Order: sequence, then structure tokens, then C-alpha cells
Amino acid sequence: MPGEGLIISPECDANINDVLAMGCWTPVAKTSINADAQWNAQLINSDGSRFNVLMDNQEQGCVEWSLTGEHNVYNALSAIVAAKHVGILPKDAITALGQFKNVKRRMEVIANINGVTIYDDFAHHPTAIQTTLDGLRKQVEQERIIAIVEPRSNTMRLGVHTKTLAESLGNADMAIIYQPEAMGWDLGELKKYAGNIEICSSLDEIINKLKFEARYGGHFVLMSNGSFGGIYQRLQDELN
Repeated sequence: MPGEGLIISPECDANINDVLAMGCWTPVAKTSINADAQWNAQLINSDGSRFNVLMDNQEQGCVEWSLTGEHNVYNALSAIVAAKHVGILPKDAITALGQFKNVKRRMEVIANINGVTIYDDFAHHPTAIQTTLDGLRKQVEQERIIAIVEPRSNTMRLGVHTKTLAESLGNADMAIIYQPEAMGWDLGELKKYAGNIEICSSLDEIINKLKFEARYGGHFVLMSNGSFGGIYQRLQDELN
């Protein structure tokens, strides 16, 4: 990093803090949520859809947008800080964020069918799954959430994240995990760490289970960094 650059870092991230402690010659801007870093977000809505932005305890404005989850709040803070570093006033960056439309496959609502909201989310590791479901839970409160996960990343397929994957699904009322034939480990091991997990070995099995659960309404979150066998359209067709 050049000396005239800027490192933007969440104050609570112990791993990044350890790296910076090894030696850093570039200015660092720390961010936080409901804390006291130089740049802080004070949540108005617990799901992260509305929050005040403070710099050195001075309020800069309020972000109101469609995104949820603390990870997106940190992303917003980082964008505001980076913009200020190149001469854009925080109030202007905050206004721009209020007009931001999320990219495809990031908790994208793809259908609302008979009381069921279907989301497409490009979740590919436990941290992303946990933060995404946490944001949704805070948004919908007691409404039912069903997470449907296709483990596709190398670490997920090798079973590296067994315990952390199970725990990342804690905010779902039910978590359905797809286990294709080529999977390198028995996903049934996940049930040792969580009681809300069900394993399905085919897309037909998943579809049938979701058709049954759809009678009770709720939020179906399809989580994969791939095509998930075309389940997105198949599920909509079946529920219609």
C-alpha cells in the first residue's frame, strides 16, 4: 500500500488487526457498528436498512436503502470513507447510497408466490451465509425462513466448514442442504451441530419438500454460487 493510500478496516476484525500490528506505513481508517470507531454506523433499523453515519462522533447523514445485514453496513461505511479520501463529501456519498440498487444474486427477490418470497443469494461460505440470514431475520422477525444451500466451493465440498456451516444456518427455521453424488463427504455430519438441518440428495426431493413447506408461507433463500441445477425457475413453476 502506498503512503498516500488508505486502509479501511472494521475495528472488530481481530485477524486484520493482527496483520496491521505487524507493521503499517499507510493511514488506517477504522469502521464500526454501534461502537466508537472513527467512522461509526448507528443502526436505526436492526436489519441494517437504515442507519446514521458518524465521523469522529459527528453525524454526517442517514443511509436508507434496500440492503440488509451488517456486512452491507460495513460495505457502505467503507464506500463512504473511500469516497471522502478522493474528495467526495460524506453527505454526497450517503445520498448516492440511498439510490443504490443491489446487484444480481445478492438477496435478490426473484418471486412472490402465494405468501412465499423466493430469494437468490450468491452465498458460498459460512460467513456469508450467517450474515445474510442474520440480516433477513432482523428484517422479517418471526416469519419463517428456509435456507436451501448448494455447497459448491472447494472448501465446502471438502468438508472444511462442517461445524461452522451448521452454525451459520442458525437463523433459519429449516435449512435444506443439497448433497449430490460427487460430494466428497457425508453432509449428515452437519446434524451433529444443528437441529434444523435436512439433507436432500436430489433436486426433486428439495422441490417436493419446499412445495409442502410453502403451505405455511415464509421466505425461501436459495444459496449457491452456481446454477443450482436450474432450481430457481423449477421452484417458481411448481409453486405456481
